Amino acid sequence: MPHNNLIDTALLATELTATLEANGIDAMFQKLEDSLRHSCRWHSLFDAHLLRTRATLRLPLVGPVADADKETKKKLDEKTIAACREVGWKLFDEGQIASGWMYLRAAVETHEVVDKLGQIASQLLEQEDSVADEEEYQPLQEIIQLALWENLDPALGIRVMLAAQGTCNAVTAYEQSVAGLPPAQQEPVAKIMIHHLHEEVFENLARDLIERELVDTNQVNEIKGRKGALVDLLATAGGLLNEESIHVDASHLQAVLRFARICTDTDDIQHAHALACYACRLPKEFQYPGDTPFSDFGVSSRLFYAAQLGKEVDQAIAFFRQEAEQANEYEAPAAWDVLAVLASRINRPDEALSAILARPAETGQSQNSPLAATLPPIVELSHNALGGEKLRAACIERDDLITFAASLARDSTP
Repeated sequence: MPHNNLIDTALLATELTATLEANGIDAMFQKLEDSLRHSCRWHSLFDAHLLRTRATLRLPLVGPVADADKETKKKLDEKTIAACREVGWKLFDEGQIASGWMYLRAAVETHEVVDKLGQIASQLLEQEDSVADEEEYQPLQEIIQLALWENLDPALGIRVMLAAQGTCNAVTAYEQSVAGLPPAQQEPVAKIMIHHLHEEVFENLARDLIERELVDTNQVNEIKGRKGALVDLLATAGGLLNEESIHVDASHLQAVLRFARICTDTDDIQHAHALACYACRLPKEFQYPGDTPFSDFGVSSRLFYAAQLGKEVDQAIAFFRQEAEQANEYEAPAAWDVLAVLASRINRPDEALSAILARPAETGQSQNSPLAATLPPIVELSHNALGGEKLRAACIERDDLITFAASLARDSTP
């Protein structure tokens, strides 16, 4: 925070007057800047920088500079940006994140701010009392605001939120802020949520199983040592299919399994599959139904992720095709999207193309599934599936000459 008590205002005013008389305006402003910098009066330092620049360029000290020539305005802009950088970074160093961003927003590249926010967050989170201490917690809150809600780095925002505010708030923030982002921006955030929840469930389950003497510490450490997953721990304990224990908020589990659909990295899919297997053994009252085709949430999630790992592939395709075929007019578009995405990811482009072409038009207030945004362009998909003629026949039926021409051109290109 600024140390206002370090300046004797009356004394400094006298010294500024004497400096002006002895050495001129520039020396007077230099002395003022030095004093403000020494006392950490960053906002006032910024104002002093601008005053000094205007005086140096022989511009009005206050008011507009519309009459200035192009070169003079350029110099003023350069000095202003330099002042923004100095003051903004100093405010960041003091934990005044929101105030610093006010200066840095137009003065530095976003990646510079993100890097600095990450460093500050790591330093604060390494301090065990940072979340409990109000003065330390405020910078974390402001980092979350910039990284997540202003979309500077949603992954950083979620990481800090998980550490400072817990899973429940992070799930809510994902729903409100991240879920509407393009897949490329969602995926790093979903990755953090998947691994965080997997670790949370693993640790809770391991502790419970050790207490009940269903596994021992050595078995748990062996699974951790080979970087095993939740499914390995469940298998060691015999599956736990006929008992009522629960080790996670079921709504958090369902939300993270939903977020994970955007992910394509094998490691993320493996952890999502492990969470889905755990969801399958939850007591019935905690198995909340999802939207079609994930109405039987645990089973459908397990099949969705298992197929992407090369397991239960035919069962998964058959399951999601049946869900799409039986869906009502409002749910069918999203259901066909899921089938198309799954088929595409497991390298069945012909089945993916068929699912896209079978997809009905939107009805009422339904909207395109966000998952559909992860599909490759239909022209590329049909080309890879050797299905150009099928696509072009559908284009004729749908009066879509643009896609028809694009497909024709793509198939004629080596």
